[in-house]
Amino acid sequence: LIIIARSIILSGIAIYKKAFPPPPTPPTVAFGKLTKIPFPMKTKFNLTFAIETPEGGIPAFSDQSKVYFMPKISSNLLSLDFAQDKANKLGFDIQPQQTTESLYKFYHKTAPATLETNIITGSFSLSFDLNTDSSPISIRPPQPEIARNSIKTYLSAAGLYPKDIETGTFETKYLKTQSGGFISALSVSDANIVRVDLFRKKYDEFPVVTQATGEGNVWFMVSGIRERGKEVIAGEYHYFPVDESQFSTYPIKTGDAAWQELTTGNYYLASQGTTQEGESIKIRKIYLAYYDAGLYTEFFQPVFVFEGDKDFVAYVPAVTADYYGE
Repeated sequence: LIIIARSIILSGIAIYKKAFPPPPTPPTVAFGKLTKIPFPMKTKFNLTFAIETPEGGIPAFSDQSKVYFMPKISSNLLSLDFAQDKANKLGFDIQPQQTTESLYKFYHKTAPATLETNIITGSFSLSFDLNTDSSPISIRPPQPEIARNSIKTYLSAAGLYPKDIETGTFETKYLKTQSGGFISALSVSDANIVRVDLFRKKYDEFPVVTQATGEGNVWFMVSGIRERGKEVIAGEYHYFPVDESQFSTYPIKTGDAAWQELTTGNYYLASQGTTQEGESIKIRKIYLAYYDAGLYTEFFQPVFVFEGDKDFVAYVPAVTADYYGE
């Protein structure tokens, strides 16, 4: 009798909760008004859109999402010292050439390579003069996982391989030289170099996207030569940390509202693909992601991602417009 009574009570509670669910926890909006997402300016085509998703329409989304705080970069008189230490650990001479108030160039100790770094933000770019030394493109490049490990070793030596990059994803592209530049290679046997793009891990189970589809804010070209100064020969590093311990929840738009913004042209074009003016694009996938701007922003925010035919990809800010400042 006790077992039967207990089962009846539990079933009754479950039915009651299903019929009268508790109200959802309201968003905390602890950061107040958010800064607008700094999408780059891009020319957009006049397009029309149709939905053809696996769900048969616009998927259902939660009514709120987390927004993470990004610590402010502090500049001080030691910024140049930090840049010199970083350059030294990457194999460059510590005596730089100043080009602007914040930009400095460091030259490699043994190879015709240059490191240009912003001593305020910590971002840098790496280049190699292949006209002086073409040996990095003279042999077959490494396999993707080996190339990624080479970058990990290279950046870790200077303390530049953060956890959310280490546990994130990566993409590789094989490239070959043509007319003084690089173009896509069909296979590793046809390639001179491999490019590796690194992406952050998922945040709150959402993937991370950048301003250009398939291109990371941290990327490098890796050669087949296992020699310091000639292995990692080009790349860019634009990384700004996210504080996972500091976040707040904000109300987000419905999928229908985000779709309305897309169809009225209020979106950021992440990939034009092969679309042409006046075309009708079928949207095959709609999901939420976090946008990694590649520059300092106060908050790490979610966006709606619309993927369509012909490699079309667009973003729409996810947080409702009421919570954006001027």
